[in-house]
This record gives sequence, structure tokens and C-alpha cells, in this order.
Amino acid sequence: MSLPDVIDSFGSWAWARHHNVLSWYVRPLFLIPLAVAAYRRSGWGIAATLVALTTSMFWFPAPTATDPWVAQFLAFERDWLTGDWTIGKVALTLLVPLFLTAYALAFWRRSLAWGLALLTAMMASKLMWGVLAGDGTGWAMTAPALTGLAVGYLALIAGFRHYRRQASRRSPRSPGVTAGCAPQRPRA
Repeated sequence: MSLPDVIDSFGSWAWARHHNVLSWYVRPLFLIPLAVAAYRRSGWGIAATLVALTTSMFWFPAPTATDPWVAQFLAFERDWLTGDWTIGKVALTLLVPLFLTAYALAFWRRSLAWGLALLTAMMASKLMWGVLAGDGTGWAMTAPALTGLAVGYLALIAGFRHYRRQASRRSPRSPGVTAGCAPQRPRA
């Protein structure tokens, strides 16, 4: 079997599994450990999460029956991926790693507000792309996207509060020291 045949065979196998909607619900949840890894400044954690995120599309078995909306959206997505690659399509595709980098950077810099804003922007962008470019077929992603967004918000807010409480217990502040500021000199 030649390499192109192996790649085509693997692609078909993975694409059939991508029809399982469970992977659609699981994939957005990987943004939570990505945020945790970035917050902890763990390059290995970020890399492992990105590998899990990209491979999760084929973790679940191919469904015996596919919802017609899902089938329509995936047909659009496959046509889009295998069609002609224009400069606009390349630019749109580059938004994915740009968004993921900005999202990780937000948590690396410990900004919950920016992290949540980027999480919302990623979800909204993917939905808008599917709905507008896919002639409405992207509505099939609505439930998994909104579920991932809600779970993401709850987990990230709870996690941020947990880390903040832990940090405040570990390093009691001395008089004249405020969070993120240098100690104040007494006035003469």
C-alpha cells in the first residue's frame, strides 16, 4: 500500500468517526485544560492539550446513523477543506491557531476576562463561519458549541477563583504590600 493510499484510508476512517457528535461535545472542553496549562505556564501541558484537541475528532466510533443536519454540515466542511485554497481561505484558517495562541496567552498572563472573551469569540466565529459560509448548515454545531461555552465559563471561573484562593493562602501579605505592587516605603 502506497503512502497516499494510507493517508486516504486514514482520512476516510477519521472522517467517518468525526460524524459522531460526541466528539463535537468533547472538543470544546479541551479549551479548559489548555487554559489550566497556560495558567500554570506548562509548555508540555499546552502541547499535550493541543494534541488531544486535534485528535479527539476520531476518538469515538463512527455512528450507525448520522443526523441529517450533521451530515449536511460535514459535507460542507469536507467540500470547503478539499476545495480550492484562496488567500481568503488561508487567512481564515490561520485564525484558528491565532485564536488558540491568544487564548493561551490570556491565561498565561492570568487574564480571566480576556480568556473568556476569546473563548466566546472562538465559539461565535466557528458558528458564524458554519452558518454563513455553510448556507445554514452550521446550526448543527449550536448545541455542542453553547454547551462547551457554558461548561467552559463555569469551569474557568471556578478554577480562577480556586487558584486565587490558593495563592492568597500561600503568600500572606505583609503590611504595605498590595497584590502585584512593590512594597511601599514608609514616608518620613
